[in-house]
Amino acid sequence: MYVFWFLLLTMAVVVAGVTLAVVGGGGSPVLQDVAPERLTDPLPADRPLGRADVEAMRLPMSVRGYRMADVDEALDRLGAELAERDARIAELESALAGAQATAAGGPDLFKRPGEPLSGQPWSGERTGEQTGGRPEDEHRPEDGGDGR
Repeated sequence: MYVFWFLLLTMAVVVAGVTLAVVGGGGSPVLQDVAPERLTDPLPADRPLGRADVEAMRLPMSVRGYRMADVDEALDRLGAELAERDARIAELESALAGAQATAAGGPDLFKRPGEPLSGQPWSGERTGEQTGGRPEDEHRPEDGGDGR
């Protein structure tokens, strides 16, 4: 019977000692609280994102999966970068289309119907070589007016 009480008392002392060690019953805690895992390498704020930045990004895990705040932050940043790039691409494509239209001699918006494009003779108009070089014969409107 004494052996039973001795084993019971020894087991209680061991359980109490382990409990105090784990909880930190002494002056210094044995198991310290771990800070929640955070995104250690956030996306760079001083430059545009690149493929390597996205591939290198590792989101921290929590009990039920990824931390929502970190995922939301990363997706917001990626969405803003994509919107900015889309706007810049649209701006550059618009400028390129305008430059191509100007270079190709696009339609003259101030031309009246029936008038030639700038620098091209009108089909009913005679040039100076055809009339013998007289300037007064170069442009004669049929209606006698100013061509309107």
